[in-house]
Amino acid sequence: MTLNVYLSGEIHTDWREQIIEGAKGLDVVFTSPVTDHAASDDCGVAILGAEPDKYWHDHKGAMVNAIRTRKGLTDADIVVVRFGEKYRQWNAAFDAGYAAALGKSLIVLNLPEHQHALKEVHAAALAVAEEPVQVVQVLRYVLTGQLPA
Repeated sequence: MTLNVYLSGEIHTDWREQIIEGAKGLDVVFTSPVTDHAASDDCGVAILGAEPDKYWHDHKGAMVNAIRTRKGLTDADIVVVRFGEKYRQWNAAFDAGYAAALGKSLIVLNLPEHQHALKEVHAAALAVAEEPVQVVQVLRYVLTGQLPA
């Protein structure tokens, strides 16, 4: 059984790489949004033309990025959403809600101090992890039935 896993959320740490590395040997295909912050912010104006107003600059980028995000979320068997420490990831919360509305299996990854702020997101999740290794362990268990050593 191949699992298609979409890795959404925070882009300032290497959590995605930790999960991908930890899942080597498992039958998993990973996808994610564009994680180059500048490219993600500027894709709309770089492709469709400049905007003098920052609102429309951001809006164009959000719309172009939404093409990839919607495809990734729709095709996913499991959606992992990481809420980082430094920034408020409103897009991550949106992705978690979208995934829940699609009936996707949702794993939320965040620090313990964000439990209260994310309680509604956690209520929609099938697993809430604090470390990337726990996400890998969930994937391994789902695919093999094996518990961590």
